[in-house]
Amino acid sequence: MNIIDRFIAYTKINTTTNREKGAAGIMPSSDGQMVLAQKVAEELRTLGMENVQVNERAIVTALLPSNVDYSLPTVAFFGHLDTSAEHTGDAHAQILPYSGGDLCLNKEKNIFLRQSEFPELADYIGDELIVTDGTSLLGADDKAAIASIVNAVQYLIGHPEIKHGPVKVGFVPDEEQGLRGAKAFDVQAFGADFAYTLDCCGVGELVYENWNAGDADIIFNGQSAHPMSAKGKLKNSLLMAHKFIAMLPGGEAPEYTEGREGYYWVKQMQGNSARTVLKMDVRDFTEQGYRQRMEFLGKLAENCAGLWGEGSVVCNLADRYANVYNSLQGENRFPIDIALAAYQACGIEPKVIPMRGGYDGAALSQKGLPCPNLFTGVHNFHSIYEYLPVKSLQAASNVVIEVIKQTHNRFAQGSAQ
Repeated sequence: MNIIDRFIAYTKINTTTNREKGAAGIMPSSDGQMVLAQKVAEELRTLGMENVQVNERAIVTALLPSNVDYSLPTVAFFGHLDTSAEHTGDAHAQILPYSGGDLCLNKEKNIFLRQSEFPELADYIGDELIVTDGTSLLGADDKAAIASIVNAVQYLIGHPEIKHGPVKVGFVPDEEQGLRGAKAFDVQAFGADFAYTLDCCGVGELVYENWNAGDADIIFNGQSAHPMSAKGKLKNSLLMAHKFIAMLPGGEAPEYTEGREGYYWVKQMQGNSARTVLKMDVRDFTEQGYRQRMEFLGKLAENCAGLWGEGSVVCNLADRYANVYNSLQGENRFPIDIALAAYQACGIEPKVIPMRGGYDGAALSQKGLPCPNLFTGVHNFHSIYEYLPVKSLQAASNVVIEVIKQTHNRFAQGSAQ
């Protein structure tokens, strides 16, 4: 099966992550993820991979054994099975030639992929684009990764003259809600020495820096009263929450920041006059900045409780994931160097970017598996305007193959002697 057919076959399986089930601790949170896991596992068995396993959480693992008689480190590649819950409908993938200007996705509904809104389309004139009909996500985040990795495995098995060490693959569920699959992944049992996720955007992007991320749940406990006799009695928890939000640093929110600028994201507020729960995301690229932000929220809650009474404000802070950069320093930097060499060998200019988000590699790196992030070629994640140039999909798979070659070249010197 070629890489395009493989990818489109994956898009036909609805793997939308289910936030409610995820919050209840269910993994995978949607049945489609297990369906896709079983399908991919069967493909890997058919190709000839060994130790292909799918556990009860839809985590897929497999091994392509070394084809040399000397010791080499084990490199692994990861993708995630789920797609964002921003749109829950089935994907309707189509391949359209792109000759410039606006691209009609759905004539009946008058839906266009417009170059004025997405100027990077100009880079793909003359290419074919995989898109939807404008009514759903494409799901290339992250099914393009799975297709690229499986295609690379197929190529290596079909070309035994390419020398390589052990290669492992891992596909995990529910990345789209806090990297849950990666956090549940048993790195020690997996047995890889270093790894790569494929979960960033256009050709050439390379990520080895992302947020330090935390969650803040702040509970405001007021006192309800009937409005006809509320004077001196009513303590409105909703207004307490609003006053708390007003005391956050101005301009330090997602809509005002870019690059490596951190933020506080007021994400959700629910309640009534008696009790209100405020949910916030805290993000910063530096570990010091992240800790300062978390400490600020705790201190602000403490001071507000001093004003409004004991127990009126309860602040619960939790770490979500750390900056992968922390795990790729010193002797652990070599996966970055291998990726850069692979890009160069493929004629691709690296575009090193800090990711203003998280990816499975952050959780895997914290567990001791150094894991930079490679491109898939996808644009417009989590949008009905998501598109994947055919040549970019193939380029992603080529980079996987080249990383495996570069791993052999780097470590074979001396090992084969």
